[in-house]
Amino acid sequence: MANKENEDLQEEVTEVNETADETVQDQSTDAESAEASDSEEKSELEILSEQIDSLKEENSELKNQYLRKHADFENYRKRMAREKADSVKYGNQELLKDLIEVIDNFDRAIKSSADSQDFNSFKEGISMIEQQFTGMLESKWGLTKMNCTGSEYDPNSHEALMMEESADIEVPTVLEDFQAGYTLHDRVLRPAKVKVGKPAASAPAAEEADTESDKGAEA
Repeated sequence: MANKENEDLQEEVTEVNETADETVQDQSTDAESAEASDSEEKSELEILSEQIDSLKEENSELKNQYLRKHADFENYRKRMAREKADSVKYGNQELLKDLIEVIDNFDRAIKSSADSQDFNSFKEGISMIEQQFTGMLESKWGLTKMNCTGSEYDPNSHEALMMEESADIEVPTVLEDFQAGYTLHDRVLRPAKVKVGKPAASAPAAEEADTESDKGAEA
């Protein structure tokens, strides 16, 4: 009987020990799980912190790039405005250089005429300067003087100041230039002021007009 009680007691002790071992094991497992969870949370926080730092650095770099680009654009805009102003201010520089040479020729002609008192030589000199001047304007700057006399009347190129009938022409024709016209490349810069001849009315038409006029007078 005593042996049986001892056996039962040993079994109970064994069960208690096993239960205690399981409890300790469970607690150990829970502690390990908690540590692992804490480690994972810490790892995620570190990752997020690194990402935030990386984004801050990227944002700072982009901001610096924007400021540099903005400064470059402002400098470019100011430079273009300055170049445009200079272009307007000095745009006729090359033309004026050519005109200075013409002025020099006039000065020489005037001094020469003062010394020689030769009107014919002075006239020839002025004529040469005019030819040089117009030739330079045409060859270097595209300014061409119109030769209108004898050409067909063109309202786009000619400004008619006078008109007269002529039996020698079949279409309206420029008879005389009062003021020369000029073209700049292919564009009319100034129309020529001209006298225009128009075809005379035919004889039958004139007689019919006279007859109608006489009938009107008799009525």
